[in-house]
Amino acid sequence: MLRARVQLSRLAVRAFPGKFLSQPNSLAHRAYLVAISIKGLDGAFELLLGGIVAVLGAQRFSAWLISWSAPEIAGNPEDHMMRFVRHSADGLAHASTAFVIVYLLVHGVLKLGIAINLLRGKSWIYPVAVVVLTGFILFMCYRLTTHWSAWLFGFAGFDVITLALVINEWRSPRAA
Repeated sequence: MLRARVQLSRLAVRAFPGKFLSQPNSLAHRAYLVAISIKGLDGAFELLLGGIVAVLGAQRFSAWLISWSAPEIAGNPEDHMMRFVRHSADGLAHASTAFVIVYLLVHGVLKLGIAINLLRGKSWIYPVAVVVLTGFILFMCYRLTTHWSAWLFGFAGFDVITLALVINEWRSPRAA
């Protein structure tokens, strides 16, 4: 009897994978919540940075980042995070301030808005999230073809996983 139930459960999971992978206590649902929360925090951080760049200007903010990271790099030249901050600050100093502000604010609003509505379970946001995440992924893939970056590759991979989790959650009965 137990063996028959296990086999029936396996058949049901194969026939309706979305319905069983997104149960509230499933690993996929928990991964979805974590990924969307990270996206929301990242969106809030980008909004904050966009506001700072709007107030200070790209060159002044870049100079501050370089001076802030200098002691850490001097003490530990192999610190990858500080080297990333320094590299980003160098790029920021050469970028158009208007582009940086618009990019950070728009990107931040999109991420934060999508994350909030996904976490609130709003069904209308799923197709919007799929389109926006696909756009982010395509843009990052384009950027990877013009300039390779392990960081950008990692962010693109995270967005691919997030997209798969959003689609899985969208297919679940709770999302409908």
